[in-house]
Amino acid sequence: MYTNVLLEKRNHIAVLTINRPKALNALNQHTLIDIKAAVEEVRDDNEVSVLIMTGAGEKAFVAGADITFMVEMTAMQARAFGQLGGEVTNLIESMPKPVIAAINGFCLGGGCELAMSADFRICSDKSKFGQPEVGLGVTPGFGGTQRLPRLVGLGMAKQLLYTGATIDAQEALRIGLVNQVTTYEQLMDEAMNIAKMIASRGQVAVQLCKDAVNHGMQVDIGQAMAFEADIFGLCFATEDQKEGMRAFVEKRKADFKGQ
Repeated sequence: MYTNVLLEKRNHIAVLTINRPKALNALNQHTLIDIKAAVEEVRDDNEVSVLIMTGAGEKAFVAGADITFMVEMTAMQARAFGQLGGEVTNLIESMPKPVIAAINGFCLGGGCELAMSADFRICSDKSKFGQPEVGLGVTPGFGGTQRLPRLVGLGMAKQLLYTGATIDAQEALRIGLVNQVTTYEQLMDEAMNIAKMIASRGQVAVQLCKDAVNHGMQVDIGQAMAFEADIFGLCFATEDQKEGMRAFVEKRKADFKGQ
C-alpha cells in the first residue's frame, strides 16, 4: 500500500517504519505523503491505541530531508515542501493517540523535526541529533525552530539552531530531547514495553491527557487549568472511569473498553 513506509499493527500497537534505508530514510515529498497517509490510517483505526515511529536499518531514524530532492527547488516549491512537512508533523502532534519515536540512528534536520512531533522519544546509544540546516544556507522547515525551544529551552535550542551542531544520545538525554537511551538491540523492545503499558490504561483518559497537555502549552495557566477541570469532569461520564475505579476498590485489574 505504501512505497516508502511500512505499517504493522499488533495488539493495539502500530509500528510505522520509514523505509528508505539506502537513502538513510531521508524525507522527500513521496515519503512525507506516505507518512501522512499511514498516520491518518492509525488515527482512524479504533483497534490501535499507540503508534511507534522508527527508521529502517541500523544507521538512521531519518537523516534529514532529501537534499537531492531539494537542491533545485524554487522559493515557492521550497515553501510548499515546508508546508507539507509542517502538515505531517502537526498531524502527528495533534492526533489523539500517543506517538513514541524510537530513534535508531541519525536523527537530523527533518528527521529530528519528525521525532519532535511525537509525544516523546527514546533512542539507541548510537543516535545523533541536530538541526544542521544553517550549514546548507537554509532554516529548518518542518517545525524545528518552534518545537526545539519548547522541548529543550530557548538558549539550548538557539545554540543548536545557530551552530547546526550535532549532539550524541547522552547529550540529547541531558537536555531533555529524549527520555531514555538504550542499545540498538533493545530499542524496539523498550519502545514496545512502554507502548503496551500505555495501551493497558484507560484510552479515553490517555487521549484526553494528550489533548490537555497540547492545549495547555498554547494558552495561559488559568485557561489550561479550566480546560483540565472540564476534561476531568468528562472522564466521569465514561465507562472506563467506572471500570477503573471499581477495579481499584475491588483490588483487581481493570478491563478498559475505551468507552
